[in-house]
Parts: sequence; structure tokens; C-alpha cells
Amino acid sequence: MLKTYKFRLYPTKAQAEKLEWTLARCCELYNAALQERREMYTYTGKGTNYNAQAMQLPEIKEIREEYKDIHSQVLQDVLRRVEKTFKDFFKRVKAGKIPGYPRYQGRNHYDSFCYPQAGFSIKNGRLELSKIGHVKIRLHRKVLGTIKTCTLKREGACWYACLACEVEQVVRTPYTDECVGIDLGVSKLATLSTGDVIENPRYYRKAARKLEKAQQALSRKKRGSKRRKKAAQRVAKLHRKVRNQRQDYLHQWSRRLVNTYETIVFEDIAPANLSKRAKPKQDEETGQYLPNGASAKSGLNTSILDAGWRQFIAFCEYKAAEAGTVQVVLVDPKYTSQVCSSCGTVRKKTLSERWHSCECGCELDRDHNAARNIKALWLGRSLQEAQAS
Repeated sequence: MLKTYKFRLYPTKAQAEKLEWTLARCCELYNAALQERREMYTYTGKGTNYNAQAMQLPEIKEIREEYKDIHSQVLQDVLRRVEKTFKDFFKRVKAGKIPGYPRYQGRNHYDSFCYPQAGFSIKNGRLELSKIGHVKIRLHRKVLGTIKTCTLKREGACWYACLACEVEQVVRTPYTDECVGIDLGVSKLATLSTGDVIENPRYYRKAARKLEKAQQALSRKKRGSKRRKKAAQRVAKLHRKVRNQRQDYLHQWSRRLVNTYETIVFEDIAPANLSKRAKPKQDEETGQYLPNGASAKSGLNTSILDAGWRQFIAFCEYKAAEAGTVQVVLVDPKYTSQVCSSCGTVRKKTLSERWHSCECGCELDRDHNAARNIKALWLGRSLQEAQAS
């Protein structure tokens, strides 16, 4: 199986300039290859492929000698990206999805280049890159397996090396052979069917004040000025910190769940649908717009996206696949919070009601009740009767 390790790079000033220069040349080549494909189809009605474009690289190096200072496989990988972009485009067209025709990439959006086979090695705590030099790398953990590719990625002013390694799968047995149902929420990140709770740290909410000040400072800067560029970098840095905090928290809890349970059952939710803006309401007679709770819905949408539900599920899925003996299952979330987990009676509740109370004597938190129903769905209990009623 393939496993990717991400390490922080600490290039010198000259090396950082060389990395930026290489990235800019790769971006130029990507856009040129994309333009050639578009023009060829426009004038001939036929497209081209990777092999035809790769054969032109020697001629390009004769015309643009600066490309001789870039490793040949890095340039070839850029053309493979263009090839993959068009293949994905035609795949979406055939599937009937919104295709999204491939677009040109700006220098601020094209942020990585790859050594697909050779031209890199790790020696004495440094990453040796062909045509660039020996870059200091922080190996915070041991690299296992055989390194297949090395991708250099820019995130703001920082550089990272992503090493894709081919490793042997090591089967891990969880501590228990139990099944656990998990209900995802906003006030609490997750509630387990065992009654345990994973708190929601709300990292974006905590950083909201700093982000607000930084964005206000950005809006006051003159477009194209150096100060505006610095202000934009500060805003991006704050967003990256929030992202890194959230990912670290989700990584820790996903690892605990995969190490503990044999089957992890989530509700199959779509945060993109849940976080849509409120629809406007209009008076049919006067045509005036009526209050629609847009402000409250906006706050709820922010909390949903701040929780990172899909990312949490994705982390559990890939860790479970790596373990080999753990499975992650998604079930239909309909009526899981309305049906009593003890007797199966429908107890309809509004979103503001956070406590489940049933005539059968079942008294527990609304999310805990939903988590028990999610687990029961996987174990074979059906909620079809409740949905029909």
C-alpha cells in the first residue's frame, strides 16, 4: 500500500528563491500545454496526448534555455498533470456531472511540483534535490518502506516535502471487537453509543476575532502594494493555523477510535447540503422580503463547517483501511434522532430540544439516543416503520 509522509523543509534564502523560480516555470509549462490542447482541438477538431507533448520538451529547452535548469522528470510530471486533468474532465462528461473545463493556473494557485521517480534522496537529515541542492528537512518520524515520489509543496511562506512510500500493510487488531455508533453534532463534535462524548474545540470560532482584524487590515491596503501582500499572508497564516489545529485534533480522535473498536458506524451526512444559506421569503401581495432566519442559519453553517465532519470520517476510513481489521460504515441518518432507541416509538423533537424523553422510561441526551439508533441500524434494526409513520 502507498503511504505519504509530509515533512517541513527549511531552505536557505537562495534555495527558497530557486524553489519559487522552478514552481513559476512549471506553472508556465502547464498553461502552455493546456493552451496547445485547446488550440489544437479548435483548429483541427482533434486533441493531443502526453506522449506528443513530451516529445516537444527537447525543442522547448533549445528555445527556452532556462528549462535546462529543471530536472527533466519534473517537466514530464507537469505534462502528466495536464493529461490527468483532461481525462478527469471527459470522465465527468460521460458520467453526466458538471464537467468543469480545465482552466489556466495562476502563480498563486499552482503550488507544487513533483519528482516522480528519481532526482531526490535523503542523506544526513537533508533532502537532496536535483538542480536545486541539499535542503534541510525535519524528519519528525521514521520513513518506512520504499520512497516512490517526492512532491515539493508551497503553503504560504513554508515549504513541505510529501514522500509517497510503498509499505507493507501491517494488520492491527483493535482493543475490542465491539461496534460503536457515532452521532456527529455542533455543540459536541461526536457522541458515541456508549455515552462517551468528543468535545468540539471550535478552533475557527476562537480565532474569529484575530481573523476579523486581519481581514479588516487587508481591506484597507492598496491593491498591488507590498503591504497588501503582507496583510494577505497574515490572513492566510491564521487560516492555516486553524486548519492545522483542526486536523491535529481529528487525527488524534480518529486514531483512538480505530485502535479501540472493530466497527465504527457513522451517519451518512452531506455537510455541503446542511450548510446551504437560508432561502429568501417574499410576501406574495406586497413583494417585500420577510424575515427568514438567515443570520441564525449563517451562524449554524459556520459551526457545521468548523466541526469538520467529513474530514473526521475520512480520517477514520483511511486509518481503518490501513489497520486491515477495522471497518467504517455509513448508514442513513433519517429519523435517528426522532425514534426512541429503547422502544422504537417516534418522539418528534425540534432542533432546539436536546433531551430525549419517552413514555417507556427512556431518558437520555438527544445525541446519545441518535448514536444508539445509528448502531442499531448497522446491527439490523430497521426504522422503516418509523419513517412510514
